[in-house]
Amino acid sequence: MVRSLSNSIMTKARVIIESVQPQVDGGRYPVKRTAGERVEVSAHIFGDGHDHVRARVMYRHGKSSPWQWAEMHPTVNDEWVASFYTEKVGAYSFYVQAWVDHFDTWYDGFKKKAAAKVDVSVELLEGALFLRQLSQEDETLKAYAAKLEDKSKQGEAIQWVLSEPFARLVHAHPLIAHESNSPALEISVEYSRALFSTWYEFFPRSASLEAGKHGTFKDCARLLPRVAAMGFDVLYFPPIHPIGKLNRKGKNNNVRSQPGEPGSPWAIGSEEGGHKSIHPALGTLDDYRDLIREARKLGIDIALDLAFQCAPDHPYVKEHPEWFKQRPDGSIQYAENPPKKYQDIYPFNFETDHWKELWEELKSVIVFWVEQGVTIFRVDNPHTKPIPFWEWAITEVNKKYPEVIFLSEAFTRPKVMASLAKVGFQQGYTYFTWRVTKPEIMQYMNDLVNGPSRNYFRPNFWPNTPDILPYHLQHQGENIFIIRFALAATLSASYGMYGPAFEMYDNVPIEGKEEYFNSEKFEIKHHDWKRTNRMTDIISMVNQHRKEHKALQSTWNIHFLTIENNQLLAYLKATDDLSSIILVVVTLDPHANQSGYVQVPRQRLRLGQHINLKLHDLMTDERYTWTQEWNYVELNPHKMPFHLFKVEIHESNM
Repeated sequence: MVRSLSNSIMTKARVIIESVQPQVDGGRYPVKRTAGERVEVSAHIFGDGHDHVRARVMYRHGKSSPWQWAEMHPTVNDEWVASFYTEKVGAYSFYVQAWVDHFDTWYDGFKKKAAAKVDVSVELLEGALFLRQLSQEDETLKAYAAKLEDKSKQGEAIQWVLSEPFARLVHAHPLIAHESNSPALEISVEYSRALFSTWYEFFPRSASLEAGKHGTFKDCARLLPRVAAMGFDVLYFPPIHPIGKLNRKGKNNNVRSQPGEPGSPWAIGSEEGGHKSIHPALGTLDDYRDLIREARKLGIDIALDLAFQCAPDHPYVKEHPEWFKQRPDGSIQYAENPPKKYQDIYPFNFETDHWKELWEELKSVIVFWVEQGVTIFRVDNPHTKPIPFWEWAITEVNKKYPEVIFLSEAFTRPKVMASLAKVGFQQGYTYFTWRVTKPEIMQYMNDLVNGPSRNYFRPNFWPNTPDILPYHLQHQGENIFIIRFALAATLSASYGMYGPAFEMYDNVPIEGKEEYFNSEKFEIKHHDWKRTNRMTDIISMVNQHRKEHKALQSTWNIHFLTIENNQLLAYLKATDDLSSIILVVVTLDPHANQSGYVQVPRQRLRLGQHINLKLHDLMTDERYTWTQEWNYVELNPHKMPFHLFKVEIHESNM
């Protein structure tokens, strides 16, 4: 069968554009960036024959802004690259434009013919025609065309064409005709807090300075200066709503609570209210709003735990029984993750015939708290709710409130975590908690930074949570806690910790499980909030340096360095212009000294023949000069288990 030309794509364009990146699922979802980040665009671009191909990236903010462009350059095997920076929050669009540039092709041929002493009189006339095509209202180009047409001064014209100014002219005036354009792709540019944030978590009911007393929001307000002094900018509380009384869990997740036991705050709702209410023992809604305002004065945002589930006595259960799964015996299905059982929690049934009403109500919960001043939500177990629901809810909320950030607490399968990020979650918990060895950490970071998820998944590293006391912290001393903190705070631009437990080295598990013994999830703890230790000081110093050094404010700029010791991890983080350079060396051995030689990354630092680097360890205030490619480092974990070097390049290398 002969294919009819009428059914073909007929075009005079001769350039093919393929494999444009970045993109997410062929453009189904927008690429994610934050304001000020670089977008590197690549594509496979080629044409027939030997004519010169040129290409550029066209981009703009919004739909009414004028198009800007960045020139693309070929690398190897017909792969082209260019980059631009996102300056504003909002939607960007970009596409790749490529064409056969006959002016550039002519110029290359002219140079070769002139060098071979071939008569180029006709070529001068051809060049004049190209200049006139380009000139339009440009009188200078018209004058250049006339210069090439003047047969009495061909020698001068030839020398002019072979000059460096003419080469710059050709480059600056592409002759665009019969161009090919790739489909446009979208970039969602969000606020910088989506990339760079520092989280501290504690239970507000444990915030009292007095033992045996239930903490309040006013107690939390008294702790704000401590949190701010340590350098945290997000303070996250577990759910602050009324706690269910039916099937309330007791100490260590006992299925029967004893009188006076507070229950799990994730069992939300009682006769005192539901998801739009405050647990009375914490205070009032006015107290919560006051806390948000006081925190903001100190540069701290209060993050709300968004846990879409209900205790058996939540008002929703009585008012909307159709939102829950009814079992054949007339009971409601409680939450399970076999063999774990959560008798104090009823999950919503998203397959209900009344799903639209359920969706709208849950969105109204988010909007309610945004209206109280909340701009950050830590979302509990989002992978147990339909992903299309999150896509709809986050999109709807961010349309009106683009500054609102959602952190996905989904320790689940990789593709599910990826999908949650694609549909809108600005940040996500990660597997960092369980990446311990040097190969594990390096591979995981390389997957995050250099894999496809870089365009949609922003990691938030947590060394522990109220749910997780990882095995490598159990029954261990302070050095391993400091090591895990240093890794979290310097590998990722966003990190967090379940604060008092991590800061004070809580290392006692339920034996055989990655869970805390006497977990704060089920009881009120008394913390000595006035106490500080080595960890407190180190946290405060590192967080201050994270704020002062821009290199530590990105996850995407990491460059692992060669160091011949499997117990030492070395990596460089630097801004594109090298105005901020940080070199980190961390020992993974909490017990013994470790040493090795680290290789200076000449190419990344754009070093010349000679090396002259000034290193200042921001933790110990020690200073070094490196003049060799390989340099000795040694770490004593009892002194400081990591180096945090500020690097300055001597002017002779610039």
